[in-house]
Amino acid sequence: MRTNTVETVCEDCGLVIDEQKIDHGPEWRSFATDEETLNRTGAPLTVARHDRGLSTKIGRRTDSNGNELSGQKRQRLARMRREQTRGRFQSKAERNLAHGLGEVRRIASVLELSDSVRDQACQLFRSAQSEDLLRGRSIEAIAAASVYGVCRCNGHSRLLDDVVDAARVEQSRVTNAYKTLNTELGLPAQPVRPSEFIPRLASELEVPVYIRQRARRLAEQSESTGVASGVKPSGFAAACLYKAGREEGRWLTQAEVAEAASVTSTTIRSHRDTLNELAV
Repeated sequence: MRTNTVETVCEDCGLVIDEQKIDHGPEWRSFATDEETLNRTGAPLTVARHDRGLSTKIGRRTDSNGNELSGQKRQRLARMRREQTRGRFQSKAERNLAHGLGEVRRIASVLELSDSVRDQACQLFRSAQSEDLLRGRSIEAIAAASVYGVCRCNGHSRLLDDVVDAARVEQSRVTNAYKTLNTELGLPAQPVRPSEFIPRLASELEVPVYIRQRARRLAEQSESTGVASGVKPSGFAAACLYKAGREEGRWLTQAEVAEAASVTSTTIRSHRDTLNELAV
């Protein structure tokens, strides 16, 4: 039996027992006698690019060593870049995928989301295209809905208004696109609890830690009794902060907490009355 990084072969009869094995060795190699000069084989694969990051990028004025290129070489590189741009997409679907993934990356950058959340949103957009959910819908709306859906699945306290503000499409289109993704793809989105919005709203309103802790206790106790079910979680969280601020001597106005939660002052007063009836 002889085994290398690719396959396992029987030395007696030559039968290939196992092939296409995973090489667990380093992905760099050294071209020098010492191991200090290590050259990597390229960037890792990523779902955030339509070609998974395998395409090359042609430089402009300098070579790989930083030396200035001559005018003739720059003209030749310009022609190569033009031809590469023309042949970059093999189909209309691939062009739409590149545009949609670029929109997902832009929205994720504006919302300052992590790379893992961005990659999950890109994968969700790919799934939506493979299921033919882009037909008759805006690419920008599906991209924004993918970001919002991944935030919901990961339990991030992101409002739909935040995603819409970063997107280039109306809120109604994003809402319809999210409903389509949730229905057709079966997203594992859990109901968002008001207590998850407390840290974000408290940071935006610049309230002290003791008010934040009191508001979180109010929200958790309301969730356990079930009175927070069926309401907008950000509005209920804002009402908890408003009530906690009044109890601790920090007079937050209804207008400023309502603005932070993207709700109306009437919503704050309604939830405040609910909290007062519970006497929590």
